[in-house]
Parts: sequence; structure tokens; C-alpha cells
Amino acid sequence: MKKIKFLALLAVMSLSITGCGGDKVVVEEGGARVEGQNNSNPADGIDATITVQAEKTWMPHYEAAAARVLAENPNASIELIEMGSFDVFDLIDSTDITNEDIADVFALPLDRVYGMAQNEVLAAIDAPAMAEKIGGWDDFDAGLGGAFNIDGSYLAFPLNIETLIVYANKANAAAHGIDLNTPAEFSDFGYEEMLSVVHDAWFGVAFTNSIALNLLDVEPDGTFKTDLTKNFSELTPEQQQFFTSLFDYWKAHYAAATDLWDKDAAWGYVDASFMSGGPTSIRIDGPWAAPAMAEKTNGGADLAILPLDYITLNGNPLRHWKSGWGLAVNARIEEDPAKMALAEEMIEEIVNPEYAESLFNVSGKILENVPVEVYQASELDDMSKNIIAATLESYDEAVSRPLFTEWGQVWATWQNALLSWSATQPKTVEEAYKEVQASFEAMMASI
Repeated sequence: MKKIKFLALLAVMSLSITGCGGDKVVVEEGGARVEGQNNSNPADGIDATITVQAEKTWMPHYEAAAARVLAENPNASIELIEMGSFDVFDLIDSTDITNEDIADVFALPLDRVYGMAQNEVLAAIDAPAMAEKIGGWDDFDAGLGGAFNIDGSYLAFPLNIETLIVYANKANAAAHGIDLNTPAEFSDFGYEEMLSVVHDAWFGVAFTNSIALNLLDVEPDGTFKTDLTKNFSELTPEQQQFFTSLFDYWKAHYAAATDLWDKDAAWGYVDASFMSGGPTSIRIDGPWAAPAMAEKTNGGADLAILPLDYITLNGNPLRHWKSGWGLAVNARIEEDPAKMALAEEMIEEIVNPEYAESLFNVSGKILENVPVEVYQASELDDMSKNIIAATLESYDEAVSRPLFTEWGQVWATWQNALLSWSATQPKTVEEAYKEVQASFEAMMASI
């Protein structure tokens, strides 16, 4: 948990400032607390105190949301704890939900919900009623809302959608004769013209989804299945072509002694190569990466943003996952109706569509229930609008993300298999695939 320092010479441990409607924002070491007016009528609104986790850049949006909640509930108190989301998960894993450093309301990615549900970390919330109040969904359960419904209980509320998009360096593309107006074939690029850390499954699935390669799935009867225990000859022609393209990609980078197949050095190599004047024109990443992409492209002057299906793999458009984040409530307050009510109201204000622009500006998060036309009509800059449009278009074409906890074993299995090529130095695609097959056979034996 980070300590907040607003002034270098601040000698006191707390600072009170007047917020909206006479509310007080109390900024303390370790967090910010927004309080209602001390002389308010106790009968007005909810009388409860909750804590809410927010990452550093999110704080202005969260403080404004808390002030709006407290304008309607002057006897309530909301303390904002500045903490990284993954730091929260580490605390949950290493202690338990009664730890006061773990907030009553916190953000979590979609793939964490099943594990936390099994460990009884999350309180059930009335998400359909919240969605009705906020508005913007034609079918709440068809999107993230339904994904957060575990065995009939809604354990989080949609915060933002998440998928991959294409970032292009226009200057580099022009220098290499790459047309950004028509789809581009991955296999036609020179080995450095498009860089992707494909051994990281978060990016690798954009390729495997395009050819319906099942890394791991679970049948209704609980049986687990994967395509990657099949022999190479048993794969579909498209899947065989994929591994041929992947093998050729590795061979070129291995021969050139680049760092792409080095787990620790890969990202530094990709970043340096994507700089204006470098050899790389195309990379894939999420909307959250936009500021870093702008830095590498002449302040954004050389940056183009495209939907993921701009890239094809042997003619098949790349497709990522329909992923995202939600806002969840700590199960320790589940038996306190006032705290639960305040938590739900705070969540509603954080994702209030009226303030979608504010949320995006501080976090890069795109609301599921706000149409692209609303974002395009906002005062966001052109780069932000392009990112949102590309993300929403890519999300529409994406596939549902696997959420069962056993899928977590795929991350290391996939990465270790592909990284092993640099050690084993396979001579053919069949030999390279055998490394993948052996890794997945070992994984399946342990599930």
C-alpha cells in the first residue's frame, strides 16, 4: 500500500479540504477518506463506512465518485486506499479477507473470479438491479455481467472490457512499404516488421483463437480436453500452418540472435524496435498501452491504431478474448446491509456512464455499456477515440475467455514449451511441435 504525499514539506499526517456539497475529503497517510458533513441528519441516506481500493492514477475519478455518493448519504464515510490491484490479490493470498488493508471494494480481472469464489472472498451483489439503475445494457447477462455470475450469484460488477488491438508505427510502415489500409498477413512480414511475444499466452491466444486451436477446455461432465496432445498429423491443416509460421518466426529470430525468445529481455527488444526509425512497424497490445506507444512514435505523431483483425494468420483474422475487469465487494461485509448498500452505490458511481470520459482519462478503461458514438462525441483526444473504437470493434470479434481455474496452468505450459526451442533447436516444425505436445501431455496428466 503506497503512502500519499501531496506536499514535500507537509508536516502533519492529515489534510482536510472541502469537497462537493460541503463534504470533506480527508487525505491521510496511506489513503484518502471522503466524509459526509458532521452535522447531517442521521436519518438521511446510508449510515455506514467502507474502504475502496484505487490505483494511483484512478484517485481523482474515485474521489469525485465518492463525493457524489456522499452528497446523497451525508452520514456515510468512504475511505480510498491507494493500492495496486495485484497488491490486493497478494494480500488476499497471503492473509485473509479480514485484513483491514484489503478494501471492502476492489477491482479484479475476470479470470480471478472463479478462484476467489471458491475461496469465499467475494460477496454477492444485486448486479441486475444496479445495471438497471445505471442503464446502457440491452442484455446484461450476455456480456461481462453474465460472466461474473457464478452459480447464480453475481460476484462482481462490470468495470471495463479488455482485448488486444494493433498499434502501428506509420513512419516505419512507410519506410518498409507496409500498407496500413488493407489487412496484412503475419507470414508475409519480415521477422522484425511485426513483433509479438507469442510465447506469452496472453498474446499467443490472439493467434490460436484465429484457427480454433484449443489450448484447454472443459466438457460439461468435467473432462478436460486440449488439441495439443494430438500428433502433428492429427491437427487441422490450418493448425499445422500456424505451427509452421510460428516455427519459421522462431528460426528467423534465433538466427538473428534477437531477444524475442528471451522471457526477460523480450519486451525491451520489442519496445526499442518499435521506436520511430526502428525495424518494427506492427505490434499488438491493449488499450492501456497507449501512452507508452505514443512515447515510442514521435509523441504519437507516427502512431496508427487499428482493430486486431487488421492482422491475418494464413488468411485468418486474429481474434483475442472478450476479457475485462469488475468491481467486487469483500465478503467480510456481506452481513452488513448498510455497508453493502454503500458499496453498491459507490460501484454504480465509479462506472456511471456520465463519467465514462473521466474514467478513461485516468485508467484507459472502456465501459461495456457506453456506445462508441458516445465516446466519439466526447472531448477525448483523437488518439483516445481511435483506441476506443478499435477496442470495441476487436471486442465484438473476440471469443469468450475461459474462466475455469485449471486454465491457469496453460500460461507456463505454453511459454515453457515455446521457449524450449532455443535450447533444443528443432530442425523441423514436427520436432518443434513435439516439444509443445510433451509439455501439454505433462500438464494434462497433472489436472
